[in-house]
Amino acid sequence: MVEAGFGALGGVPAAEFWDARYAGAPQIWSGEPNVALVRLAGGLAPGRALDLGCGEGGDAVWLAQRGWQVTGVDVSEVALGRAAALAVAAGVDGRVVWRRLDLGVEFPVGVFELVSAQFLHSEVELPRVRILRAAASAVVVGGTLLVAGHAMGPAGHGGAGADHADHGHPEVELPSAAEVLASLELAEGGWEVVACEEFERSARWPDGSVGMRRDNVVAVRRLGADERLPDSPGVGLG
Repeated sequence: MVEAGFGALGGVPAAEFWDARYAGAPQIWSGEPNVALVRLAGGLAPGRALDLGCGEGGDAVWLAQRGWQVTGVDVSEVALGRAAALAVAAGVDGRVVWRRLDLGVEFPVGVFELVSAQFLHSEVELPRVRILRAAASAVVVGGTLLVAGHAMGPAGHGGAGADHADHGHPEVELPSAAEVLASLELAEGGWEVVACEEFERSARWPDGSVGMRRDNVVAVRRLGADERLPDSPGVGLG
C-alpha cells in the first residue's frame, strides 16, 4: 500500500529529482539489505520499524521477513512502486506500508522500536540533521535509532570526490560517525551508544568493477527511567 503525502524543497523539487534518478535505470540498488542493518538489527526483537529513504525496498522487505511491521518512506514514486513489487514478490506486502513523503517537509507520525536511516544523502537540499533528530524523537523506550552513511572514497577510484560522483552524491557533506552522534543532541544519560564507528565493505561500481569503500554507522538505544546512565561527559552525546 502506498500512501500520499509529500512536498518540494527549494531549488529542484526532491520528488522530481529522485523520480528522474530512479527512472534512468531498471534498478538502482541491489535489493539486498544494507550490511549495517543486518549486523545491528538482526538480533532485535521485531516490532514497529520506520525505514527513512527506503528506496527500492530492500531493507524494509528484509525487516518484514523477520516479523517487523514496517513503514517505508521515500520521496520517489518510482522507487516506491519497485519497493511495493518487491514486497509482493517476497510475500510480505501485508507487513509494509509505503509512504511517499518529502522528509524535508514532513516527518512520519508515530513511534517505533526501530528507526533506520541508511545512506540518507542527497544532491538536492536535505535538512539531514533535523530529520535525524526527528528520527530520534520517534524512538520508543528500549528502541533503536540506526544511522549509516558513506565515510570516504575507496582506494583506486580517485578519492572521495570521484566516489561521490559515481554514486550521485557530488559535494554532499559526509560527516563522521562521531559528528553524526554529536549532531543528534541526545539527552545526556538517556541513550546507550551501541555503535559509533567506521567499517569497510565491498562495493560494485558503475563501471562493473568491485572495490572496498568505507562507511560509518551510529546505533543508539533509548533507555528507560530505571536504566538511565549517570552523567558522563566523555560519551559524546552532546
